Amino acid sequence: MRPSVYPEGAAGYMESEKGSNPFTQLWQLNGRCPQGTVPIRRITEEDILRASSIERFGMKRPNTIPRTSPTDFGDDSYVHEYAIAYIEGNGEKYYGAKGILNVWKPNTQGFVEFSCAQLWLLGGPLETGKLNTLEAGWQVNPLLFGDNNTRIFIYWTNDGYQTNGCYNMLCSGFVQVNNGISMGAQISPVSEYGGSQFDILVYIWKDPKQGNWWLQFGNEKPLGYWPASLFPYLNDSATMIEWGGEIINEQNDGQHTTTQMGSGHFPGEGFHKAAFFRNLKYIDNSNVPRDPRGFSTLLQQSSNCYDIQRHNDRVWEYAFFYGGPGRNPNCP
Repeated sequence: MRPSVYPEGAAGYMESEKGSNPFTQLWQLNGRCPQGTVPIRRITEEDILRASSIERFGMKRPNTIPRTSPTDFGDDSYVHEYAIAYIEGNGEKYYGAKGILNVWKPNTQGFVEFSCAQLWLLGGPLETGKLNTLEAGWQVNPLLFGDNNTRIFIYWTNDGYQTNGCYNMLCSGFVQVNNGISMGAQISPVSEYGGSQFDILVYIWKDPKQGNWWLQFGNEKPLGYWPASLFPYLNDSATMIEWGGEIINEQNDGQHTTTQMGSGHFPGEGFHKAAFFRNLKYIDNSNVPRDPRGFSTLLQQSSNCYDIQRHNDRVWEYAFFYGGPGRNPNCP
C-alpha cells in the first residue's frame, strides 16, 4: 500500500520539502490510530441534516468548474468566484502537481458559503457529465462541517460533479493508507495578519506502474490514492492544472458577499498580510517536477473583490499572492 515511485520532494524521496512547516490536527493531541487502521471523521445526524438532500450529502453542486475564460462561465458563475493560476493546452500532459499553500481562517458570511484554497487536476471535456477532477487543499465550510474552522479536504468527480464523487471519505473512492491524518479534521496553527505564517505542502502524482493517483499533505507519508479505475479521462494524464482560491457568493440582496478569500486582504499587501501559493510544479511523464512556465491567471468578475498577482523569486520559484475581502466600497 505504497507508491512504486516517489517524485522529487514527496515523502519517501531522499529530500523533504524545504521551508514547509509541519501542521497538526487537534485530534492528534489524544494520540493516533493504531497501525492497520485509519482515522475517519465521525458523521453525525446534524451533518446530514445540513445538506440540501441525503443524496447530495458531501457533494458539490453540479458544474462548479473554475473556467479559464470569462466567456466560459455558465449560469452558476455568479455563485462561485475564483482567483486562480493555471496551465493547459497544446497537447501537454500532466502527471501530477504540487504547491505550498499558505493556511488562513477566512470569515464566511452565512451558513451556506465557503472559502477554500486548493489545487485541481482536470481531464476530459468541460461539458456536463464528463469532467474528471482531483482536488485537495484547505477550506472553511460551515455547511459541510458545522463550524468556521480551517480543515484540510480532498474532492473528486468523474462526471462533472453530477452524481459521482464527494468530499473526503464521505463516499467510496479514495483509499486512505496513512493513520496520522484525518480528512476534514481541523488543522492548527493558521497564519495571523502581520504575524506568524504557516503553510502546507499539497502533492498529487500518478504512479507510472500502478496507474493510481497518490496524495501527500505536508511532510507526512502519502495519505492514500484515488484508483485509476475511477477516471476515464484521467486514466493516462491530466490536461489542465489549476491552483488558487474559491468562494461561494450566495447573496441575493443585490450586494456582494463579505466572505473572505485567503487572508481576506488583497495580494498587493504582500507577505505576512496576503495569502500565497508558492513553489508550484507540475509532474512530467518522467515523474520529474517541472516549473509551470508561462502559467496564466484568471480572475472572475472583479479585481475589486478578489485579486491575484504573480510573485516569482529564487526561493519561492513560481508563486502568487491572491485573495480579498469581498464586499468593500469598491466591491458593493
